[in-house]
Amino acid sequence: MSPQQEAWIGLDPGRCKCGLVRSDAAGEWIADLLICNPRECWDWLQHWISLEPLQGVVIGDGTTGRDWHRALNELPVSVPLILQSEHGSTLAARRRYWELFPPRGWRRLLPEGLRIPPRPVDDVAALVLLEAHLGRPLQLVAAQKEALTVNM
Repeated sequence: MSPQQEAWIGLDPGRCKCGLVRSDAAGEWIADLLICNPRECWDWLQHWISLEPLQGVVIGDGTTGRDWHRALNELPVSVPLILQSEHGSTLAARRRYWELFPPRGWRRLLPEGLRIPPRPVDDVAALVLLEAHLGRPLQLVAAQKEALTVNM
C-alpha cells in the first residue's frame, strides 16, 4: 500500500478525556471523531493500529503527550509517531467546530468570538492537530455531521 493510501490518527491526550480522530485511507475524510477516557482511547488506538497500515499518529505535545508517545512506541507494531505542538489548539478547535457544525437558531446571531460550542471539543482538537501536521483540512461526511449534531 502506498503512503497516500494509509489512514492517519490524531490524538489530543488528556488526563480525564482524550480526543481522537482517524482519517480514511486516502487521508481526505474523517472516518472517526470521538472523545473518550484514556483507557478507551488506548483500546481504540490499539484497535486502529492493528486494523490497517497507518501513515502515522499525530500526538499533541501537551498534558500527557510524551507519555502517550512512549507507550505507543512500545507497541509490537511499528507506526510513525509525530509530536505536534498544541499551542493555540483549543481556540483553533472552537473555530473549527463551528466550521464543521455551523451554528443554528440563536447561536447564528452571536459574534464568532462569543460562540462557545455546546459540547467538549477534544475530538475537534485532535482534528486540528492532525490538520496542522497535514497542512490541509479533512472533510466530514454529511451523515457523520447529522449524527454528531443530533447527539448534541
